[in-house]
Amino acid sequence: MAQEAKIGLEIHGYIDTNEKLFCSCKAIHGAKLTNPNVNICPICTGQPGAKPMAPNARALDKAIQIALILGCEINKKISWQRKHYSWPDLPKGYQNTLSGPHSTPTGKNGKFLGIKISECHLEEDPAAWNPKTGEIDYNRSGIPLIEIVTEPEFKNSEQVEKWLRELIITLGYVKALDSVAGIKADVNISVKKSNYTKIEVKNVNSIKNIKDVIDLEIERQNKKGEVPKEQETRAYDPIKRATKKMRSKEDAQDYRFISDPDLQEINITQQRIIALKKTVPETPSKKLNKLIKKHKIPKNSAEILTKNIDVIELFEKTINKINSKLTTRWISEELFSVLNYNKKRLDEISINPEHFIELLELIEKRIITESKAREILRSWIPKSESPKANAKEHSQIGNKEEIEKAVDEVIKNNTAAVEDYKSGKHETINFLIGKVMQATNKRANYNLAKEILVEKLK
Repeated sequence: MAQEAKIGLEIHGYIDTNEKLFCSCKAIHGAKLTNPNVNICPICTGQPGAKPMAPNARALDKAIQIALILGCEINKKISWQRKHYSWPDLPKGYQNTLSGPHSTPTGKNGKFLGIKISECHLEEDPAAWNPKTGEIDYNRSGIPLIEIVTEPEFKNSEQVEKWLRELIITLGYVKALDSVAGIKADVNISVKKSNYTKIEVKNVNSIKNIKDVIDLEIERQNKKGEVPKEQETRAYDPIKRATKKMRSKEDAQDYRFISDPDLQEINITQQRIIALKKTVPETPSKKLNKLIKKHKIPKNSAEILTKNIDVIELFEKTINKINSKLTTRWISEELFSVLNYNKKRLDEISINPEHFIELLELIEKRIITESKAREILRSWIPKSESPKANAKEHSQIGNKEEIEKAVDEVIKNNTAAVEDYKSGKHETINFLIGKVMQATNKRANYNLAKEILVEKLK
């Protein structure tokens, strides 16, 4: 029998910007940066007398885009708060945030895939503190973060996992988050047995670990002797697969929120909201339904195509001129094969949609073979070129006599494979056809070449 639970999330992700939130230091961190304390200045290290610069405008725009795609109302006046706590990772002794009892978050009252979003807001990241060594790396101190706070409407870990995966895909559509850094979350879990006493597990850093924490906590909180009697904050140890108590759960007054006198109130105009709204695309779920219902794309293929905004935009531009079956196969199979082999994302190379359309038109009209088209596609790393310009030299060979010459040469030079075929190893035909395609620079009509080859091998 499923155990009743209420689960809420406070999700943190790094806004994808070049600079930090209140200074001009580079916003580089984690795996991208190996040397500690190189992108720092008096502002982001909290030196006495240092004053913050005006907030990073790109970070604020990205936060608004995130709020819009999550269906939130945008607050037009937002005030920065100081959230106080005394940890070594916070050099000023407080964090600048748009959260807190007296704040107005960037967005509020949203809804995403059936789950209410109470708010999403911008804030700065603390430094990285290693409590074992006492070392502090200020490279990430001041990097802009988005925090998305849900209502406690999730019922189980499977629901959370599926929702988070869709959230990450959706946020990828506005290219707002640092995709390499991933997300982390504070997970709030309560069970019926404790009259829904809230337990918060802090800083859980992957979807896998978030799911694990939820399952572990629901099981723990329902055990005799473990049923929570008061709110508390816990930490997760992924090696031991267990949570442990850190402290009693803080209330807002524990953080002593006050307005920051060094940062002016921000006025967000309606014109700015309208302009940003125009840049927000349809959500992946809407595009998925459109592909399945309007274009009759199989669900599995549609799900692959809608996972990345650059891929689906290329598909939508191509589908207007090329039949859906060919377009689907060449993007979801051939293009992905080239990207995966080169360990690239589509946005890391430059493929002109018109060049891709030209390539498929050449296939569709049987001007070039699919083998030759694959070779051309592979040559488009890192940048595409018009395949029409060299279509003549790549054109398909349909002349029987020309293909027969290539077949005769292949039979003559591959006697062992020919004997294997004649002795009953008919799979050898694939090797011989490959040799014919190689001899014709992948231009021979495949079906005609196979027909001639089989006939001659009799």
